[in-house]
Amino acid sequence: MMKDRGILIVVSGFSGSGKGTIMKELVKRYPDNYALSVSATTRNPREGEVDGREYFFRTKEEFEKMIAKDELIEYAKYVENYYGTPKEYVEKHLAEGKDVILEIEIQGALKVKKAFPDTLLLFVTPPDTKELKRRLVGRGTETMEVIESRMERAAEESQGMHQYDYLVINDRLDECVEEMHSIIRCEHRKCMRNLEFMEKIQKELKGEK
Repeated sequence: MMKDRGILIVVSGFSGSGKGTIMKELVKRYPDNYALSVSATTRNPREGEVDGREYFFRTKEEFEKMIAKDELIEYAKYVENYYGTPKEYVEKHLAEGKDVILEIEIQGALKVKKAFPDTLLLFVTPPDTKELKRRLVGRGTETMEVIESRMERAAEESQGMHQYDYLVINDRLDECVEEMHSIIRCEHRKCMRNLEFMEKIQKELKGEK
């Protein structure tokens, strides 16, 4: 079968939903299928994070230069920090036939969907709010004040969940990863994504008559 152009996938979810862990595991299990886009951000690195791997860590001034030069697919401000998606990496991997996954928050996701209507939007959530807060506290990287601000932000974000294509409940990691992979595989076979192939078949069938 011919190698199709990749699908642009945006994965969003509440801070603490585990979306980052899911994405890393998905790419680890299926490295030939996926490329995980690396976002640029002005937030400080957490312990163990490396520039160019988890994020491209930039100053506010550097980030605003990227905006001015139109080097980002999208960008947004979240809890006083900028986050954005560099264009070059995404276009390169889509052309190679890989599905490119953008892990970005809801504002950015809806901007991408508006600019690229074929984008697949997936929203990740834990099974309940108690589990969400437990995960945020368990990270041990933020003050309770910041955690409460993230819970308030989650309440706002929940109002936009209906604008996504699929909801993925992250209860058990292994099951969640496989469910997401299945959703994306099915998305490749949607008729709207295979117009060229269908036209080819139709022409061949006409030629047989």
